[in-house]
Amino acid sequence: MRFRHPDGSTVHLAYCTNVHPAETLDGVLAQLRDHCEPVRRRLGRDRIGIGLWLAKDAARALVTDPAALRGLRTELDRRGLEVVTLNGFPYEGFGAEEVKYRVYKPDWTDPERLAHTTDLARLLATLLPDDVAEGTISTLPVAWRTPFDTARAEAARSALTALAQRLDALDELTGRSIRIGLEPEPGCTVETTADAIAPLTAVGHDRIGVCVDTCHLATSFEDPQAALDALTAARIPVVKSQLSAALHAEHPHLPAVREALAAFDEPRFLHQTRTLNGTGLRGTDDLGEALADHALPDTAPWRAHFHVPLHAAPAAPLTSTLPVLQDTLTRLVGGPHPLTRHLEVETYTWQALPPALRPRGRPQLTDGIAAELTLARDLLTDLGLKELP
Repeated sequence: MRFRHPDGSTVHLAYCTNVHPAETLDGVLAQLRDHCEPVRRRLGRDRIGIGLWLAKDAARALVTDPAALRGLRTELDRRGLEVVTLNGFPYEGFGAEEVKYRVYKPDWTDPERLAHTTDLARLLATLLPDDVAEGTISTLPVAWRTPFDTARAEAARSALTALAQRLDALDELTGRSIRIGLEPEPGCTVETTADAIAPLTAVGHDRIGVCVDTCHLATSFEDPQAALDALTAARIPVVKSQLSAALHAEHPHLPAVREALAAFDEPRFLHQTRTLNGTGLRGTDDLGEALADHALPDTAPWRAHFHVPLHAAPAAPLTSTLPVLQDTLTRLVGGPHPLTRHLEVETYTWQALPPALRPRGRPQLTDGIAAELTLARDLLTDLGLKELP
């Protein structure tokens, strides 16, 4: 979906396909048929954007077979889908029964992460619509915090510098500018937007910036305006933003609240949990750890890294951090010029919701994704952006 900002620039809105895990090219093509096109039809649009997730095997198949890549581009066009952004964070196994810490491997200290992201950049340069010259890719925020030392930090900096040089060369070759955004996430070496400033300043290239995930921002109790103003002051570009909402518990000391939170403690994904009190930000790596006796102070609200549907906050006594998303979006695109032009709804946890809240089949999932995109569209038009055909 495209929108015209009051300054005349185009802002793109997509939804991320990591909600439909597929590891192979055949699986990706099935996603387009079984999920993405039905969402487009449900919205009554001739064209919608998707933030494509290409796992290692699918990406490698496309890089090594130009005919397959042309076929994917043709299939996208035929189904009324366009791609201006990729989710390059998960490498493989995102559909496994247990993902947890595996999602952070390989990290930016491993040459395979550089090779994979380079592949994604080359693919995106071909997949971009003919009238779009810039693409974006989100990636993990360097590495999980342990083990990490000075030598590993230098290896990651060198890899990101090499990537920037490759992106420069790709632009010269294709005329397409591809930019990469580190996605701050709780528990990683870059947990917050503030943590991103030093390593990105060390890389010192405007093709490498930040992907602001509003669930992660909220989970770490960052103030959207302060966070984005600090990035602007440091001249760190916001490459893209993932529109997502975290799980919020206002009174975690209450037994009913803890019982409601426990329903979201599931075995597939890591749900880092944070609280901000008089001693600062405290946290655990997973929701189950936080719920253990005295593992996390419960005198102030808790937030958990669980991407809940944008349009459907959890039932009381829980809620979501949708207001943080709204505040962030206002700062990102509500001003005289957009801070980013690529927005991506990323609720990948539909099948990890408590059983009563999960979609019972494809049609219900299609309806849910379409409802999220409708909410995002309404937020954008309320900010003065005009939806384009």
